[in-house]
Amino acid sequence: MFNSVVVNRPVLFLMVALLALGSVSAQAQQWRTEEISPITVNAMEAQRQSIDDLARRHFGRQLNGQKDNDIALMQRLLDENIVTSRDVRQLQSMGLILGQILKSQKGLSWIIYIDKYGRSKALQVRGFEKEFIFPVTQISRKAEVGIRVNVAEIYKELEQTVIDIRNKPPF
Repeated sequence: MFNSVVVNRPVLFLMVALLALGSVSAQAQQWRTEEISPITVNAMEAQRQSIDDLARRHFGRQLNGQKDNDIALMQRLLDENIVTSRDVRQLQSMGLILGQILKSQKGLSWIIYIDKYGRSKALQVRGFEKEFIFPVTQISRKAEVGIRVNVAEIYKELEQTVIDIRNKPPF
């Protein structure tokens, strides 16, 4: 016949608790963050420098960290097809520059976001550990699918994302 298993309450509670912890642990491991390393900081500076070099060579102007100047230079690089949809690295460098401007104007922090798809540079709003902004791919994703890129509009969208995060109710 059937054998019945008798489980006392403390053992049953322990089993349920372990299952719940395993579920929470699996969810917690879906993504994680790391500090930006000095190597990554150097790589980010090299990316910024590549766009600065293009602006100097083609227009005799340089990036200076000022929003209006840098956005206008990047837009001109795109409009004059100096950087095209095939130049993914340069497009992502432009996204990085947008992120740098956003970081300095809105008090954000660069982090490395790691999930099952890999590692990404992201901005984090202080005080919101689970909210991230991914500016690096904002320009390249639009350009790669043939959408005309409006750098100023992308910046406004990123800026609005920061505002939306900061206005979320604290739960």
